[in-house]
Amino acid sequence: MGPTCEVKLLLLMSSLCCSTNQAVMTVSPGSSQFFRGTSVSFSCKDDHSSAGWTLRRNTSKDTRAECNDWGRQADSSCVIDAVVSRDSGVYWCESREGGASNNVNVTVTDGLVILQSPFLPVAAGENITLLCKTKTPPCNLSADFYKDGAFVRKSPTCEMTIHYVSKSDEGAYKCNIGDLGESPPAWIRVTGTATTTSLPSPSVTFIIASIAGLVFLVVLALLVRRCVRRPPEECDPADDSLEPDGTLERERAAATRTDDVRYGQIMIRPFNSREHPPEKEVIYSSLRFDQ
Repeated sequence: MGPTCEVKLLLLMSSLCCSTNQAVMTVSPGSSQFFRGTSVSFSCKDDHSSAGWTLRRNTSKDTRAECNDWGRQADSSCVIDAVVSRDSGVYWCESREGGASNNVNVTVTDGLVILQSPFLPVAAGENITLLCKTKTPPCNLSADFYKDGAFVRKSPTCEMTIHYVSKSDEGAYKCNIGDLGESPPAWIRVTGTATTTSLPSPSVTFIIASIAGLVFLVVLALLVRRCVRRPPEECDPADDSLEPDGTLERERAAATRTDDVRYGQIMIRPFNSREHPPEKEVIYSSLRFDQ
């Protein structure tokens, strides 16, 4: 590959890298639900700058409308000084090349309760806190939280924390505060999978133990088979010092024969005729065995 081809390859890689660069839509305050009259700011940023991205929205009245049609430009952001119900819709960033950022579903309510939740997708394994807010803070009442219409829990602090979120935590959440009413639903999105370190399951442990036991039995059987086929002296570790000429074996045999010997002593005493008249010729002897 010549220098020209290398240069072309580098340029192609650079263009691919730049074309895949994606902006992130951010909202301030950090929520997707707002009370009527709240000032809301939207911005698009990528790894380099916010230049080259256009803010757009789809609402019940607008389609792909730019910032100049519904807000005012402030540096790299688009600001709506006082949002109203018709500002509810989908907001995103779009590049000149046609690339798009994440979407943010904005809800503006005339009610008294909103649910403040993450408006961007949440990575699996993180902790998130949902805050039930009233139009006249602070929230001094208990709040009921719901997921997909099912009751989850009651909180005396108007907050609910979800620890180590996973895909199963995705869904539409809302809260309710007594006579004040309930918030609009807010969708929670979870990306990726949590990486956790877990112990092997009992079935896996049993399989591993079974394999280890089988290997041990096979090795033991091979050793026994080898020992049976070899001469006895090769299997007895006590015979490792046996000389080729059988010297050690003869010494052991000699020691064994020596241990079996018993010693005896015979004493012949003369007969005294003066003390005892002889009745007939008798020979006395005594035997003594030494162990």
